[in-house]
Amino acid sequence: MKIYTIGFTKKSAEEFFEILEHNKIKIILDIRLNNTSQLSGFAKGKDLKFFLKRILDIFYIHDLNLAPTKDILFRYKKNMISWESYESEFLDLLNERNIREYIKAKYIKNLDGLCLLCSEHEASKCHRRLVAEFIKNEFVDMDIEIVHL
Repeated sequence: MKIYTIGFTKKSAEEFFEILEHNKIKIILDIRLNNTSQLSGFAKGKDLKFFLKRILDIFYIHDLNLAPTKDILFRYKKNMISWESYESEFLDLLNERNIREYIKAKYIKNLDGLCLLCSEHEASKCHRRLVAEFIKNEFVDMDIEIVHL
């Protein structure tokens, strides 16, 4: 089973949609705190939902339960906390939100082909990687492979 992650920054719309098509993505799970920014271009929530359905017949979900809090994100972006602190606080947040049970109830049947979306170009310092790893670690019996697009 494969779970994917993708960031739209530094990708043209053409490149973004071709990557999704090539990897046979079934669901985009948008885990951005804010999906309406003008900086998002083609990836603004309402527009992206339309494009995904119309172009590739991909289902779109925006889920704030898998996003960081404004406070954690703000402090990291302003260099008030390190990546290591951000990662620790975010993982604590996932546990506080009981995300294991949330994933089990809401997404477990649709994990294969699901793609976590955020804006960061690289997954290494993005919460989408943390969410993907959290899911993989919580559901080890599902033999999940994470693919960063």
